[in-house]
Amino acid sequence: MDLATLVGMLGGTAVVLAAIFLGGNFSSFVDVPSMFIVIGGGFMATLIRFDIGGVFGALMMGLKVTFGGAGASARELVDKISELAKIARKDGLMGLESVEISDEFLKKGIQLSVDGLALDFVRDSLMRERDQYIERLEEGGRFFKVLGDAAPAFGMIGTLVGLVQMLSNMEDPAAIGPAMAVALLTTLYGALVSNLIAIPISEKMVAKLATEELNRSLIIEGVVHIHNKTNPDIMVDFLNAYLPESQRVIADAA
Repeated sequence: MDLATLVGMLGGTAVVLAAIFLGGNFSSFVDVPSMFIVIGGGFMATLIRFDIGGVFGALMMGLKVTFGGAGASARELVDKISELAKIARKDGLMGLESVEISDEFLKKGIQLSVDGLALDFVRDSLMRERDQYIERLEEGGRFFKVLGDAAPAFGMIGTLVGLVQMLSNMEDPAAIGPAMAVALLTTLYGALVSNLIAIPISEKMVAKLATEELNRSLIIEGVVHIHNKTNPDIMVDFLNAYLPESQRVIADAA
């Protein structure tokens, strides 16, 4: 699990809860109709803009990106691809069959090469899978961005609904204060859902998109070089273009 995500979400929740407990009664901040308006209304407004399959796919992708592992870095991938290139140059592509590869995308590319498939087929297959994965990330990020916009809007709608209900019952002055508090809770819920959940997940997916596009493009180029049995030192020079200067690999003899 990504530590920054866990710390951020738990820390933000803890700060809000601490403010609530230090400043008053927790039960006064709980209102089921307000939650229903914000969560249900925000989700339904978001659903209008997507198809059903896309919604559930976006939710699963958001959970995977937000709470899943970070995966290998570009530097780690270059090191691994360099290792594989040396084995392939020495023992041929069949020598890679028993090598353990943790990255699933790299593993698939190597397996396609080991199976003896044509280079054009291997490259096209990997590029198609990369592009489809990027599209799913983009769709997921857009879903949570829309949800982040809809939640505060429905918080305001809930507040207006509560104010109308309050103003329609002005005969009892003692009930005005509590009714106003309940009306404002929908604004609070909308802000929390947007700023603590939806928008952070959306931005996390945007960052993941850039990282995955770079890493998978790196892997595709690496697999092509391995398939062609390129000299590992020359291959590393090509792959270093994907890395910042401070992280570039110094090639050594195969």
